[in-house]
Amino acid sequence: MKIDPAIVQIFAENVRAEVIVRPAPVKLDPAIIEKIKQKVPIFNGMSPDCLMRTLSVAEYLPVKAGDIVFSERDIGDSFFVLVAGEVVVEKLSNGKTVTLARLTSGHCFGEMALVGNHVRSATVRVSRDAVTMRFYRELVDANAESAQVIYRNIASILASRLHESSEMLADLVGQNKSAI
Repeated sequence: MKIDPAIVQIFAENVRAEVIVRPAPVKLDPAIIEKIKQKVPIFNGMSPDCLMRTLSVAEYLPVKAGDIVFSERDIGDSFFVLVAGEVVVEKLSNGKTVTLARLTSGHCFGEMALVGNHVRSATVRVSRDAVTMRFYRELVDANAESAQVIYRNIASILASRLHESSEMLADLVGQNKSAI
């Protein structure tokens, strides 16, 4: 019997997620909560209490410039919010690394792991020392109020990115037709 290696990796990640010791929740000042609510689109529409509960399950990770947060084709079970610093989203195309986006504080990345495929579609590399908040799928899903807002906002973020990608693709196709 042949077993798909991707299935084995998904099961291994799920087991790893169950045995990882999560850090103790961080207590945040209400003024900081309000600032996060205003600056981070994925939390748009959350009540202060819901946002506090959501932030309390985050894993806070400082990362250094040059570090890889995750790589294309990794199995994903979480998304990240960039608190400070800068990351670049990169994808391999024809053996070359292409930069898709530069993200700064307030942006999220890795959210596609929550709404679709478990496999990461791009690599995220830190370009300037950063601090991220990591949110695991099972902890997001455990809070129905928070999950409803986060998933709605992820849909909005992805729709906006799709619109931008469609515009870029249309421009490229137009340029190629002009060159012919």
